[in-house]
Amino acid sequence: MAGEATARLRSSRGNDAGQAAIGARRATEAASPREPAARCIAERTPRPPVALYVHVPFCVSICPYCDFVVHAGRAARGPGARIEPFLAALHAELDLRADALAAPPARSPLRSVYLGGGTPSLLAPRDVAAILDHVDRRFGIAAGAEVTLEANPGPDERGDLAGFAAGGVTRISLGAQTMDAAELRRLGRRHSPQDVLVAIGVARRGGLASVSVDLLYDVPGQTRASWRGTLRAILDAGVDHVSAYALTLDDPDAEGITGPAGDHLPTRPGARAWRDRARAEQDDDRAADLYADADGLLAEAGLRWYELSNWARPGHESRHNLAYWRHEPYQAAGPGAHAFDGVATRRWNAARLDRYVAALTATPPALPPGGVERLDHETLEAEEAILGLRLREGIEAAVAARPAVAEALRWGSAHGLVEDAGDGRVALTLRGRLLSNELFERMLP
Repeated sequence: MAGEATARLRSSRGNDAGQAAIGARRATEAASPREPAARCIAERTPRPPVALYVHVPFCVSICPYCDFVVHAGRAARGPGARIEPFLAALHAELDLRADALAAPPARSPLRSVYLGGGTPSLLAPRDVAAILDHVDRRFGIAAGAEVTLEANPGPDERGDLAGFAAGGVTRISLGAQTMDAAELRRLGRRHSPQDVLVAIGVARRGGLASVSVDLLYDVPGQTRASWRGTLRAILDAGVDHVSAYALTLDDPDAEGITGPAGDHLPTRPGARAWRDRARAEQDDDRAADLYADADGLLAEAGLRWYELSNWARPGHESRHNLAYWRHEPYQAAGPGAHAFDGVATRRWNAARLDRYVAALTATPPALPPGGVERLDHETLEAEEAILGLRLREGIEAAVAARPAVAEALRWGSAHGLVEDAGDGRVALTLRGRLLSNELFERMLP
């Protein structure tokens, strides 16, 4: 794919996949029938959530490229750790969010729960089990639901995987990033390639039914040979799901989202300097080649692409993230977490841990600071089409026929970016996946 600019496929672990509106804010297996995607948005009413995201904002250390809401060092470990106050606040928020919903049986139990971060595997299994018990008690968790927990692979960070499985976790998402030791060092990661392989084996033996890994490409110093070596090592380990993201070096401060109600924390000076150096070493044409390499090797191994940045063995697609991409309603708790009512309202918690804990541990507890955004009709129609086109299944004819969407699709068809997916559906080609941002921008009001 040399000579073509690759789309910057933003890292979307857990809630970040659906956290931001595509218009005014940042662009990021159903168990029951879903409403038709083409149903007039104005006719829809808010629906109960089908998924819940819980953000656990702690890591042992912070990687220089990371702009997730994370607190590290003494906040995560030792006598001054903030985990216990956070957990108390989290349980209070779960109650307040559940209180605002219609009581069962007016709503169905959750189809998925996702514990993201941060490094949720730093929690003790009893704490994870307590969270899931609380969620089940207040929201309901459906039989056979997908329950994901993110973990880092290092021996002092992956936690008790068997204990998590015993507490209700069914799926683990490992932050491998690369299987090249030099690249791990450049990224500031604390684990080794061998740690990844050990963690996968421990997860299997511990009873986790589905194992996913996150990988990064367009990393400074990365080559096609090292990337293909990473992919082969991961495939040889027998994982069920791979998420592969272009390393995206954002500037939350410049985007104005690190203020008191912002959903991000300010960028540290050292991280900003690292990103400036790394950005100069990135190359869009190389990134396009790396994406194509991933698509080919993963497909050969039986992992089919189902979303721009995600490949899975049949039955191992992330049901939680599919709820985001299918524009379904989801609830969220924890600092920086985002929720969506399935119609037009998106809300988020502010990123600051101290303000989060203070609000929720007050007497009486109050919802934490944050923000709310009501999306206009044009933005909603564009967002629904954009999220749908991220998926292999594409969008149905009625969505494709909307004026702004249809005009963009005509341009995309002329440039080989979209194709007929059958039954009147329209989907991205491989070229379209690489150039998706150019197509999506044409749909925005």
